Amino acid sequence: MPTLSPLPAFGAIVVAAGKGLRVGGDTPKQFRDWRGKPLIRHSVEALLDHGAIEVVIAIPGGAEEAAEAALAGLDLYRLVIGGETRQDSVRKALEAMDDGSYTRVLIHDAARPDLPQQVTHRLLDMLDVYEGAIPVLPVVDSLAVASDGLMTGKAEREMLRRVQTPQAFRYADILAAHRAWAGPTDAGDDAQVLAASSGSVALVDGDERLKKITFAEDFAETMNNAPAFRIGQGYDVHRLETGEELWLCGVQVPHDKGLSGHSDADVALHAITDAVLGAVGEGDIGTHFPPSDPQWRGARSGRFLEHAVALARSAGYAIANVDLTLICEAPKIGPHRPAMRTEVARLMGLSESMVSIKATTTEGLGFTGRGEGIAAQAIVLVNLTSEGSIP
Repeated sequence: MPTLSPLPAFGAIVVAAGKGLRVGGDTPKQFRDWRGKPLIRHSVEALLDHGAIEVVIAIPGGAEEAAEAALAGLDLYRLVIGGETRQDSVRKALEAMDDGSYTRVLIHDAARPDLPQQVTHRLLDMLDVYEGAIPVLPVVDSLAVASDGLMTGKAEREMLRRVQTPQAFRYADILAAHRAWAGPTDAGDDAQVLAASSGSVALVDGDERLKKITFAEDFAETMNNAPAFRIGQGYDVHRLETGEELWLCGVQVPHDKGLSGHSDADVALHAITDAVLGAVGEGDIGTHFPPSDPQWRGARSGRFLEHAVALARSAGYAIANVDLTLICEAPKIGPHRPAMRTEVARLMGLSESMVSIKATTTEGLGFTGRGEGIAAQAIVLVNLTSEGSIP
């Protein structure tokens, strides 16, 4: 993938003021879980990750508590109460924005949670030339004009495009267009509002990942496309050296030597961390915590494992169980196994019955047999837990 150029400063709006009840139930869809976290959080996190200076979110009246819970831990966002229509909500969000630090704004639907960064780049680049830009996809099916249940004509699909969000605008132009709008109560989308004020709207390539979540089957479909169970395995080795502390499974073990490494060298937790990351396709421990980064020198490996578990949960998976094998001649693992099991269970949010810790030797063979180091192997099973998963 080519390296993306730095983006100009921009603000963002997420429209989430609808009732969103077509998915069923009493909870608006924007606050329901999709792939392990609330639908609205995906869009807000993506925009912040892409560099938004702030995100203003239009929500229904009375939904402040639900919104704050869905966005807990995030910064650089503000809530506004939306209006009767989407256009009203966008105008209120635009009016609430602080436009002193940017001149460009993205307006996005909370119901489109998967936002590729390449789309953001394409949209904002177009604002160097045009007042607005929207992502579109071609129409691939034949189209018919219908009346009273009968086909009365043919629509030329070559002239039509499927419109997505986010839509990008020069802030001053889209704000002025909304203030001047005198058309129907519901304008449809913001590009129509800008076009009515003689603003030019460029088309950029959209992405099928920007599919809108609308009905209950959309929630089920996205989750059923993912496997119900996934397995990851991890393996790690560290050298034993005099003068080092020996940490295994987050427990300090008395011994005349300790494991040497950039962090605390907890070979057991490193193996388990890699197994979790492998199960959800998130690389390895070195990807997330490179040994070249001085901030991780001497770090407790429990932080690495907690990070991996959080990534699994954000992907919609829960840890089902972990099976760890330690390979060493000394020290004896048996006396410390209960404490190790307790600590691993705590770090992973599991009951101790879901944690297996075993130890073996190599009968004096190899580097572990010679007491030069300790190796660890781990296998982790994760299962899909979000709505639509298979038990």
